[in-house]
Amino acid sequence: HINLIQYRIDNCLQLMRKIKSRSWKKQRYFKLQEDCTTIWYKSKKAVSVSDVEAIREGHQSEVLLSIADEFPADRCFTLVFRGRRGNLDLVAESVEEAQSWIRGMKKLIENLENMGEREKLDQWIGDLFKKADKNKDGRMNFKEVRDLLKMMNVDMNDSFLFSQMADKSQSGTLEDDEFVLFYKMLTQREDLLKVFQDYSADGQKLSQSDLEDFLKEEQLEEDDFQQKAKQLIEHYEPSDTAKLLNAMTFDGFLMYLGSSEGSIFNPRRRGVFQDMSQPLCHYFISSSHNTYLMEDQLRGQSSVEGYIRALNRGCRCVEVDCWDGANGEPIVYHGHTFTSKILFKDVVSAVGKYAFKVSEYPVILSIENHCSIEQQRVMAQHLNHILGDKLLKTTLDGKVGLPSPEDLKGKILLKAKKIGGLEESFNGMVEDSLTGEASDEDEVAEIDKDNLHRDSIRCRFKVVSHLLPQKTKQHLSKELSDCVVYCKSVHFSSFKHSRIHSKFYEVTSFTESKARKHLRDAAAEFVHHNSRQLTRVYPSGFRTDSSNFNPQEMWNAGCQIVALNFQTAGEGMDMNDGLFSQNGHCGYVLKPVFMREAAKRFDPEMPQNQDGYQPVILTIQVISGQQLPKVNIKEDSIVDPLVRVEIHGVPIDQAKQETRYIENNGFNPVWYDTLRFTVHTPELAMVRFVVEDYDKTSKNDFVGQYTLPLSCMQQGYRHIHLLSKDGTTIPPSSLFVHIRITKLDKPSSLS
Repeated sequence: HINLIQYRIDNCLQLMRKIKSRSWKKQRYFKLQEDCTTIWYKSKKAVSVSDVEAIREGHQSEVLLSIADEFPADRCFTLVFRGRRGNLDLVAESVEEAQSWIRGMKKLIENLENMGEREKLDQWIGDLFKKADKNKDGRMNFKEVRDLLKMMNVDMNDSFLFSQMADKSQSGTLEDDEFVLFYKMLTQREDLLKVFQDYSADGQKLSQSDLEDFLKEEQLEEDDFQQKAKQLIEHYEPSDTAKLLNAMTFDGFLMYLGSSEGSIFNPRRRGVFQDMSQPLCHYFISSSHNTYLMEDQLRGQSSVEGYIRALNRGCRCVEVDCWDGANGEPIVYHGHTFTSKILFKDVVSAVGKYAFKVSEYPVILSIENHCSIEQQRVMAQHLNHILGDKLLKTTLDGKVGLPSPEDLKGKILLKAKKIGGLEESFNGMVEDSLTGEASDEDEVAEIDKDNLHRDSIRCRFKVVSHLLPQKTKQHLSKELSDCVVYCKSVHFSSFKHSRIHSKFYEVTSFTESKARKHLRDAAAEFVHHNSRQLTRVYPSGFRTDSSNFNPQEMWNAGCQIVALNFQTAGEGMDMNDGLFSQNGHCGYVLKPVFMREAAKRFDPEMPQNQDGYQPVILTIQVISGQQLPKVNIKEDSIVDPLVRVEIHGVPIDQAKQETRYIENNGFNPVWYDTLRFTVHTPELAMVRFVVEDYDKTSKNDFVGQYTLPLSCMQQGYRHIHLLSKDGTTIPPSSLFVHIRITKLDKPSSLS
């Protein structure tokens, strides 16, 4: 552990400043605990190292930038947490102390990232042991063992617990080897042992031939079975003796099925594997709405951190709402609301710095321009000066149709109003509104048509209606217009007459309700339009809480830029994270072939009419769960878990089924429940596993989830490593399942 992480970051207690704002700077003592997994500071507050995603050196946050004149960059650093938790900005007393913490934290993060599933389980148990060992004597008495089990989500009656405690010394406590035996009893995987013994000729090990049979018959591996079996033994078998025999013990089998190769997500689809040379309109593109907002749409905080987080999640289209600011500097905020304001140039700097950290493929900067001519010129200056060669300012000469992600690697593309674009009027001016894309009156009408709760809509509309401007005519700056390569297209009343403009690349933009109307009225034409031109769909302006719609219905129509509120966890972002978890997390996913070819007319309402229609049966046996997290802060509360499997896809494929719930066992629940689904368009289907704590008197509590494309699922016995509501990992929590995908020889009737 790199000299016990620099002797626990140079002998523990260190005084640093915690910074929240230019006016809030408090000194706090910080200490890395003996376990090297927890940072303690101020009156027993603690930070788990596993919650830290990255460490940024210097003035790399808005807060630290605001105090740059007070504290030098080499004493400043930021702990960036996973999910949507706020950063921790710190200033050390000296450069040496700052570097000591930075080096130590980076090593700790690296160690955690390199841990195997068994190591994560060992650490999880060890952490809980320390919490349960109240008197810190390194031993566990009966009460402490009972408390430990409750922390683990295990309900065990006292007499059975006493019989299982392995207290050979009769001391009333578990010591050293006794705790190891108790630990092995708790973590024994009977479900996996059964599978292992089914394929083991002698019940003790899997010979290479046994393992080949397992890979062929159960896992349906496509590789050379002999070579694959050798590779798995070499990589996962801990016993040198077994390796010499070309065999795998149960421990090796456990390690293999707990690894990425044994997970439900096909590792071959983790990296970039798709053709990236097709036109941009042939890809789904990970996209953010009102990227600058960290909270709601009316009073929430605006921050450049929103752009950093979105880009670090692989987002390739971010939104910037620009307005005139003080001192001639354009600002970014949700216009005519009480959201806070940030500088446009700070947003551009953040985009320039983080655009290609995760993905080398192009970023689209979607600008809502509400600025005066003078401040538009300032915007153009910042874009050119800060982004330099990264900014693509012209269409690609000689390129027929839309360019590809491959053509545009490392480039930032501006989408905005443009002189000469189709939305411009003949006198060189364009209409402007709150969004620049749809009037608020139109949205009210559209939402009413969607049969949402009208009283709620009227109430929300009254809150903001007095702030909304009337439509005005806006002049465009040539300097800013020259930076634009994507301009907004007209809103087509019929997709039959849509065309690609010869001079500029165009994007058609719709609110979610308008897009749904097109799906209802002309679904096949909508899909056809999207085979040739980009379409952006964004949340209704009445989602003032920054909630999200389910993006699947828009993907069903082939809409590429489905913009979501990245700051809001939930089903919508689970779906988005799931779709874009493939293809190297690069933010681009190739659409199915029947959505890319203009000659084909795919109708999501009638999938059986497509060429090559081939439905499948998806069979999922939910076998067991492992170390599910507690969802209730009450110590005596134990979860009653159930698993719901949801299919998201074309309308006929939408389905969900549940297992029964298991009472009082979140540690190792066992179901062996089988769920079956018919999927008519597997190319578009997403599968979402949701674990909930059953409650017969109220709504079930969320425990964990995992979402992935059906096309990325591995068959056979697989582990599903669960994610939190925030989309972060929650090791060692998992589900163990068996997957089968079989073709339907005779397509069933859709009547």
